Amino acid sequence: MPSGFGNWGRWGADDEAGALNLVDPAAVLAATDLVREGRVVSLAQPLGPQVPVPPHRRAPQRFMDRDAGDYAAGARAPDGFRFAEDTVQLSTHSGTHLDALAHAWSGDTLYNGHPASAVRSTRGAQRCGAEKLRPAVTRGVLVDLVAGHGGPLPARTPVNAAMLSGACSRAGVEPHAGDAVLLRTGWWEQHLGAVDYFDNEPGLDDDAAAWLAARDVAIVGADNYAVEVQPSAPGSTFPVHLTLLHRHGVPLLENLELRELAATGRTTFLLVVAPLPLAGSTGSPVNPVAVL
Repeated sequence: MPSGFGNWGRWGADDEAGALNLVDPAAVLAATDLVREGRVVSLAQPLGPQVPVPPHRRAPQRFMDRDAGDYAAGARAPDGFRFAEDTVQLSTHSGTHLDALAHAWSGDTLYNGHPASAVRSTRGAQRCGAEKLRPAVTRGVLVDLVAGHGGPLPARTPVNAAMLSGACSRAGVEPHAGDAVLLRTGWWEQHLGAVDYFDNEPGLDDDAAAWLAARDVAIVGADNYAVEVQPSAPGSTFPVHLTLLHRHGVPLLENLELRELAATGRTTFLLVVAPLPLAGSTGSPVNPVAVL
């Protein structure tokens, strides 16, 4: 494997799960000790046809396959039984979602040296697709940058390693191997679905991404569109995606809703992230759940 490519080869040449390998039975059992109240908090943003999306993605659409109008028009209702069904069409990167390792790369190879030619429109991602994203039950770590700043971070604020380390120290928590680190920047709560949510966001810089990768975290998430600061630093394009997804196999959990969790005052908790095993897809919608 090329030098400097983080976790390539660490779990074997065929590995497509990346840092999710770090969520082993010991990590799961340790995380269950954090449950004290039995309270469950959803960390997902609303998702539906009314939710704005960035310009390059298709907006979610809903089609009713059967509804009350069908019966009003004379559809049969055997023994009085009626039902409704619908079909939803959306980008796998809509709303709160987990990026698969096939989502971003540089050069001709995906994470772990798998060929990028395995990602094609006719077949989807034949390597590192969403079906390789294992369900994660692990320790979640909330890094509340809003609390440390005294309010939401301003637009385009890069969160570097020193800021991240300082926020962890103030919260009295240190990321461990297998953790899911969630960053509250305040960007979502400032915009709540407005179109400009997708531009000029505060977020991680590449220095902070390397800091997290060095601590062997399994997932990195944030309450913004791309986890990383936007626009990217001059001379780079989505460098945090390349450091975490491509080099270290750390999936990104994007578009989180962290206000309710932050209000509890908890910095560590049991986190459940269960992506849909969408064969060949480059990401999966999720409803991450914190169990307190």
